Formats: sequence, C-alpha cells, structure tokens
Amino acid sequence: MIKITLKDGSVKEYESKISVIDLAKDISEGLARVACAGIVDGKVEDLRFEIEKDSEVSIVTFDNEEGREAFRHTAAHILAQAVKRLYSGAKLAIGPALEEGFYYDVEFEEPITQEDLPKIEAEMKKIVKENLSIERFILPRNEALSLMNEKNEEYKVELINDLPEDEILSFYKMGEFVDLCAGPHLMTTKPVKAVKLTMLTGAYFRGDENNKMLTRIYGTAFTKASDLEEFLKMKEEAKKRDHNKLGRELGIFTTSDIVGQGLPLIMPKGARVLQLLQRWVEDEEEKRGYVLTKTPIMAKSDLYKISGHWSHYKDGMFIIGDEDNEEEAMALRPMTCPFQYLIYKAEQHSYRDLPIGYAETSTLCRKESSGEMHGLIRVRQFTLADGHIICRPDQVNEEFKKAVDLVKHIMTTLGIQDSVSYRFSKWDPNNKGKYIDNPEAWESTQKEMKVILDELELDYKEADGEAAFYGPKLDIQFKNVHGKEDTIITVQLDFALADRFDMSYVDADGSKKRPFIIHRSSIGCYERTLAMLIEKYAGAFPIWLSPTQVKVLPISEKYHDYAESVVKNLRNKGIRVEADYRAEKIGYKIREGRMERIPYLLIVGEKEEENNNVAVRRRGEDLGILSIEGFEEKILEEIREKVNN
Repeated sequence: MIKITLKDGSVKEYESKISVIDLAKDISEGLARVACAGIVDGKVEDLRFEIEKDSEVSIVTFDNEEGREAFRHTAAHILAQAVKRLYSGAKLAIGPALEEGFYYDVEFEEPITQEDLPKIEAEMKKIVKENLSIERFILPRNEALSLMNEKNEEYKVELINDLPEDEILSFYKMGEFVDLCAGPHLMTTKPVKAVKLTMLTGAYFRGDENNKMLTRIYGTAFTKASDLEEFLKMKEEAKKRDHNKLGRELGIFTTSDIVGQGLPLIMPKGARVLQLLQRWVEDEEEKRGYVLTKTPIMAKSDLYKISGHWSHYKDGMFIIGDEDNEEEAMALRPMTCPFQYLIYKAEQHSYRDLPIGYAETSTLCRKESSGEMHGLIRVRQFTLADGHIICRPDQVNEEFKKAVDLVKHIMTTLGIQDSVSYRFSKWDPNNKGKYIDNPEAWESTQKEMKVILDELELDYKEADGEAAFYGPKLDIQFKNVHGKEDTIITVQLDFALADRFDMSYVDADGSKKRPFIIHRSSIGCYERTLAMLIEKYAGAFPIWLSPTQVKVLPISEKYHDYAESVVKNLRNKGIRVEADYRAEKIGYKIREGRMERIPYLLIVGEKEEENNNVAVRRRGEDLGILSIEGFEEKILEEIREKVNN
C-alpha cells in the first residue's frame, strides 16, 4: 500500500505504484488537463514519473513556478528540434528555461539573423501540432557518448564528460529528436501553443570567453495566445525604460569605442545624480557611526595573495606588469576589504573599541567578460559604497541587522524597496576550489546567517554556489526591464580574512582574539543603482535627485529679465534651476521640458511679472498660479522629505 500526502494535507492510498498524471486525474480531471509536472518529496518530476513509495506530492501547473519551468523547458526542446530540422548541420549546446521564457545556444554552420526567427518559430508550431510524445530514457556513459558522437553533438559530448562518473544520464525523445537533459518536461508537445522567439545574441559556451561564441536564441511560451500578447505588449513598454537607451537619450551617460567596453562616460546630468547619491549615502553612514577611509586604487600582488584574491579571483582582476615577477606584479583593486584591514591593523584595538565600521566610496575595477557588458549595469570600472564592520563574535547578530537596516532605509528612500528580492548565497561543497576549504566554518557561519535572516523576517531564496570565496552573503537582487537579474547590494559574513591578515583585539581577560568581519555595501554600485533608477522612474527622477529640478520658461523675450530674477532667487535657495530663453513658442518649450523629465516647469509672462508669481506645471499637471515664496516653500519641502514622485 502506498500513501500519498497531498498539498492540502489529505491522504490518498493506492495498492501499487501510480504515475503523477494518473494521480492528477484521480484528484481532478480538470487538474490533469492543465498539469505540467509533479513535486514528489521536494523534487520536480515528469508527469509520467511513477510514485512507488509513501510520498508527499503536489501537482503543479503553469500558475506555479515549477510548472512554468517544465512548460518552458519543453518549449526550449521544441526550439532545438525545429533548428535541427531546418539546419541539419547545427550543433546544440544548452537550452534552459528562464523565469520569463527560455533560450537555446546553438552553433550554426552559417550565421542566422533576426529575420530567420519567424521561419524557426513556424517550424516550432508545426512540431506542436504534431502532438509528439515526450519520453525519457537513460543510458550508461559509454552509450550516451556513442549516441552524441553519432549525432555529431560535440557540446553534448563535452557536457557528458564533465558530469560525475555516477551521474544518471537521461535523454528525452520527441519524434526523431533526442536530447541530453535532466528534465522535467511535459508529456507531449501539444500544450505549447503560444510561443514567440524574441531575440538573438552571442554567448560563449558555458559562459567562458575562452570557448567558442555560439548563437543564443531567446523565446517565451504561454498556455494562451492572449497571455502571450499581453506579455509582448508589456515588454515593448519596458523597452522604452531601458536605461541603455533612455540614459543616452537624456544625456545621462555615453560610451566610446576609443575609451573601451564597460567604461561608460558619465555626462553632467548623470554625474550630478551620482554626486547627490554619494553625498547623501556618506552622510547617512556617518550618522550611523561609520568612519571614513581613503585607500589606493592598486596594490602589489602580495596584498592579494594574503587575502586570497590572487588564488581565487585573479582572472577577474586587471594585472599591471608581469604577474610572474613578484617585485613588479600589481593589480587594480577589485574590492576595498584588504586595504581597510591594514588600516585596522595600524593600531592596537581593545574589545571596548569594537565594533568599528569603515566606509569608503571606492573606485573598483573588475575584468568582466565582453559578452556580459551592458550599459551601466555591468561595467569594468565602477564606484561602490563599500564598508567593513570589524566586531566581536557576540556582536555579529546585531551589527548584521544594523547593516540591513541601513540598506532598507536607502531602498525605501529611493522608492525601490518593492522592486527587489533577497538571496541567501551559500557555498557549494562540491566546488571547493572556488572557496576557502573549511567545511566546518562554512556550515557554522551559514547556520548563524540563516538565524539572522529568519529573525529579520526576510523573504529570501537560498542559492548554493553564489557565496563569496570567504563566506556566505545576503544578496539584494533587482531585475532590469529585460528580466535579467543582477545584485545591487550585499551584506556578507567573513570567517576567514581576519585570520589571514592576523587581525586581533585585546579581550577583557587580556588575551588576543580574532574579530569577525561583516562586508557590506549600503547602496552598492552607484552606476548600477543609477541604471535601476532610470528604469524605475523612466528617467523622471524623484525631485531631490533630478539634475535639473526647475526650468523657467518666459513666454517671450520681454519677460527674460523677470525669468532671470526668478532663476536667481531659486538658485540662492539651493534649487537646481535653468531657464529656456530661446525664441520658441511656449507650447514647444513645455513639450521639450517634459521630454527632458524636468519635475517643475514655471511659465512666466505679463501677469506673473506684475504679481511676482509663476504659473506652475509639475510632471505635466497644471498646478495653477503660485507666488514665488509659495512655490519655494512647496519645492523645498519636497526636496527635504525626498518625495519619490
């Protein structure tokens, strides 16, 4: 007898094994028609999977994350099958599901273009109509290699060779098409009716720039055409907010091939926003007890060898000189931590001195791969609100929470607190070469961090393999308008580097003890934050951050003197103001001011001059006539309160 516990707590009993799909039919015929997969004892399985022992089971549909993944993973295989039908010489790499769709990396004999996507999409729809059965089978390693070699799928062969010897090698068959895959998938191709291929890009095999550049085909799939249409419409609207496009149009930043990839040039408007952010963040940090440091942008390799960056992170660093010559080798700093540790070590510290919080607005350089560069989001030189809290072990819980409290204050003030998600990034014990090899320290530190995160009541996801090499971290993530997720802020626990740098404090009993270190950024990378704010507000920054807060528009040349007096008066109050003295019609000036995302437009003419007033428009809304003093009071209060609309 098999007992199956369902999500609602009810129990079903069966005399022998039962498949997930038959269980779904038993629960509800309607549920079976929309089922995408099953979660059996915490693992997502195909609908054909047979349950053979007492288990906890949930049936998932497209409305569930796991169901969407199985649905879109199937769509990725349909894409691969269509490609093989149309381009028999194409070689397949990988094709996972994504949160908003899927992709497949392919090596084509001759390059394809965006214009080829409708043809591939049409072939995908044919495969869907064929209602091909999707069946899983497994092979021993030698037979799996033989099959993929026979099909001339060299990338699949490499993937198989890199899998552990005891890995179960599973394949899925759809008609004439066979692909190496762990699954899960739908039972047939029929449900994938609403599909759209959206984009072509280049992608290195396995993300390694030393490998061959492949063609990545992106797409998405839904259960209903209406949902697909709504999604595509939403994405078109989102493109208008793309910081890489809008930021250039608004004169916030630019790039130059002469300067280099990943090295944006911040223009006056963008520089003003960054300056405002930096001053505000540094003031907030000072209020919370952080002390300021200023450290070099480069250092000898000796420093990075002590910290472990030379062995764990060298490929991500810009090396100056001959890296094999210890006297000459230097590197641009990828982070500030080892420099601040040396500042700590320059003095002897008592347990009473701790915690000490060091903060610095740091210029950092990281050797990002060329395929990853994107506007201001991923760059090779960036500015970080970097900081490190040196504390006693008994202070870790409280200090970590204080660091998160500062981050929450920053996000709330910027109006982005509802646009982010939290990730608890842990080490991968199966990839010890990537981390400091101390399993006991990893487990204890991760356990302590989980307690803190749970006490903070954060809604977080856990991610193995995303930790820093010296400790676990809380990553605060945001998605750009294209759905790509990046980290903007981190708070990290470090169990290793105090020992490597021989950092200590004198405890109450006179003995020397190792401090604990919390790495944290309060606003993260300024450039990435700027990109996020451009997209969040579609370039219409909150008034306190707007490069130009007010533009004065005289109706004609006769009122230039009055306009100039208004400008002077506002500027003396610390308001960022400009005037448009061009010989253009007032309607044209108003439209241009709105296009520039100026928060306030002040129109001045005969009546306004006579009464020392201004006609006020705010983000397109006509607020009527206000006195100069009344307008000043209104705008200064909004700036003071950091209003976000």
